[in-house]
Amino acid sequence: MTHTPTVLFVCVHNAGRSQMAAGYLRALAGDRVEVLSAGSEPKDRINTVAVEAMAEEGIDIAGNVPKVLTVDAVRESDVVVTMGCGDTCPVFPGKRYEDWELDDPAGQGIEAVRPIRDEIRRRVEQLIAELDLEAAR
Repeated sequence: MTHTPTVLFVCVHNAGRSQMAAGYLRALAGDRVEVLSAGSEPKDRINTVAVEAMAEEGIDIAGNVPKVLTVDAVRESDVVVTMGCGDTCPVFPGKRYEDWELDDPAGQGIEAVRPIRDEIRRRVEQLIAELDLEAAR
C-alpha cells in the first residue's frame, strides 16, 4: 500500500470490542493507519468495563461515541474487521475482510474483559505487522 491504510472495526453495538480494537490501533500504529469503528445497532455509550480495561493499558476510550455502520465507511476502508458477532457488512472488491471471533464483553466484569482485551491487543499487533509488511513492498 502506498497510501495510509484505513481499518474499520465493526461489532453490533460499537461499544466494546470494536472500540477496544480501535483504541489499540490508534495507540500502537499512530498516524500510519486511519482508524474507524462502527456498529449495525450502536449503543448510546461505550461499555464502562471496556473503558476501565483500556485505561489499565493507558489508553483512554471514554470520550468515544458509538457510530452507526455505513456503506461509505466500508467503501473507504482497506481492511474491514468484524468482531465475530454476525454483522452483515457490504462487500466491495479489493477490500480485505477478517472476522475475529471474540467473546462479547457486554455485561461482563473486569476479570472477564481483561482476557478479551488482551486477545484484541494481540490481533491488532499482528494486523499492524501485516500492514507494515504490505507498505514495505
